[in-house]
Amino acid sequence: MRFLIVLCAWFASAALAHAADVTVRVTDAAGAPVRHAVVSFAPDGGYRGPIAFDWPYQIAQRNLAFEPAILIAPVGAEVRFPNLDRVRHHVYSFSDGNRFELTLYGRDETRAHRFRSAGIAAIGCNIHDQMRAYIIITDTPFIAITGADGTARLAGASGAGHLRVWHADLRARGGVQSRPARYPAAGAVQEALRVDLRAAHAGH
Repeated sequence: MRFLIVLCAWFASAALAHAADVTVRVTDAAGAPVRHAVVSFAPDGGYRGPIAFDWPYQIAQRNLAFEPAILIAPVGAEVRFPNLDRVRHHVYSFSDGNRFELTLYGRDETRAHRFRSAGIAAIGCNIHDQMRAYIIITDTPFIAITGADGTARLAGASGAGHLRVWHADLRARGGVQSRPARYPAAGAVQEALRVDLRAAHAGH
């Protein structure tokens, strides 16, 4: 069994090594770069390899805020919610497919929840209304968050599928905009996406 797992992982990494490197730039209606947008490529027919990322699946509560405010995690991941504040928190999400509730717990305590459905989980605290975070639960490894320059890199994307962008302030159902895309088996690709953000948050 261990040999089969290693073999599958090797084939998956080999496939990624011989696929396109897609750089996506996201701008708002005025042409300004948009940061904190989550860009992803979903291959037609789905992705069948293992999905794992090299950051911790964790959202901490610190200084009455969630850190990080946006987290990407694969379907099936258990996300930890450590409380590093001096006050208690009550973490929850009412998002379809990813509802959960972690009742009141205090400093240096940790709760966790396993996310089993792909989608967006909006996270809040039942005690502190200003606390907001988002977990993007993904079934594709081709996903990244834009930086201050509005760009994100999707390493290893290839074939036909859909290029998607999510932003908390995007004027679209679920905050998601999508269009068909097709990428070559190798090489560098430049993409541009323009999104319509709520006026109060455009450019952020």
